[in-house]
Amino acid sequence: MFLRDIAHSRTGDKGNISNVSVIAFRPEDWPLLVNQVTAERVRAHFGTMVSGDVVRYELPQIGALNFVMHDALGGGVTRSLALDPHGKCLSSLILTMPIEKADT
Repeated sequence: MFLRDIAHSRTGDKGNISNVSVIAFRPEDWPLLVNQVTAERVRAHFGTMVSGDVVRYELPQIGALNFVMHDALGGGVTRSLALDPHGKCLSSLILTMPIEKADT
């Protein structure tokens, strides 16, 4: 299955840093997010699009993870020649990450 099957996502940006949040649809899927959507996997999933560090923050009260991705926007909105300099498409891209379904 894919991350989009159990979560939705939002993005934000500041300079050359992108924030991507992943929010579980259901509280019972929170442990799956915590266990499988690591900073290392997110970094690997984005590949060369992110050339800096990826830091994960947990927000268990709302069932969300926030990833701060450094050097992810081609220099930032005022410097990037990308079609999506704000990185809004990154929320869709993270939801294509494959995850293992939890045993029931």
